[in-house]
Amino acid sequence: MSFSELNLFPLCLGGNVFGWTADRDASFAVLDAYAEAGGNFVDTADVYSQWVPGHSGGESETIIGEWMAARRNRDRIVVATKVGMLDSRPGLSAANIRAAVEDSLRRLRTDHIDLYWAHIDDAETPLEETLGTFDSLVREGKIRNIGASNYGPERLAEALSISERDGLARYGVLQQPYNLMERGYEGALRDVVVSAGLTSTPYYGLARGFLTGKYQPGVEVDSPRAGQASKYLATERGPRVLDALGKAAATHGVAPAAVALAWLAAQPTVAAPIASARNVEQLKPLLAVAGLTLSEDELATLDEASR
Repeated sequence: MSFSELNLFPLCLGGNVFGWTADRDASFAVLDAYAEAGGNFVDTADVYSQWVPGHSGGESETIIGEWMAARRNRDRIVVATKVGMLDSRPGLSAANIRAAVEDSLRRLRTDHIDLYWAHIDDAETPLEETLGTFDSLVREGKIRNIGASNYGPERLAEALSISERDGLARYGVLQQPYNLMERGYEGALRDVVVSAGLTSTPYYGLARGFLTGKYQPGVEVDSPRAGQASKYLATERGPRVLDALGKAAATHGVAPAAVALAWLAAQPTVAAPIASARNVEQLKPLLAVAGLTLSEDELATLDEASR
């Protein structure tokens, strides 16, 4: 089944926090709450959470694999993971992809990955080699769909052209940063996605937490991302966007984060924005995006505030 045919929940749950700011029990609680709300799309990577002292990567995949095994729900979950950024499995060579996919399958306790991402654009490896390996893995049934993460427009277009020319598996989805504060996607990159009929699952949908509304002048926030998120307050746009989010949130009786994700979900090419939560309290307001449709006026107001 192609990625575009999957019946995806409107919010993709990011697995970057599992094994990092969320331990196993907290991760299970978040995954349970997400699944109970109808969620079925979980995104992780082999590199999560390599940056934690004493971790070597694969911690998030392991937790998700244990959770699916415990809940016996593998057939109901669309699992996405990535290859290319783990220190012990770097790049997109044929040998590395082959080794990395077996590692991921073992940690996830599954025989197939629904969406396998090239986590980076590996300029050292010919695109033909990378795509040829992905194609073989699709034919073997180990992966079902492939996606490109962190590709620029020229390289994405080139990869699509090679797949077309050589009859290889084709990137069907792009993962890129995109939110009300970071709108660089709305140019050449989105043009390639549109012209090729791809979809996208943006990350940093909440601008590292800034669009939750918890960052306000003089307010200290306890978060590993506080330094990066608070920089938006220093801009002219930051407070303007927060004000527009707050007004729309009050109208709908939801949190500003749900409005920010609903704006993203309404943008051309977006299949489902990605957001993570380290506990159930953080997750609950995000789930409201599933039942939230913003009016044309609200979308226009947010669009204007964020320019």
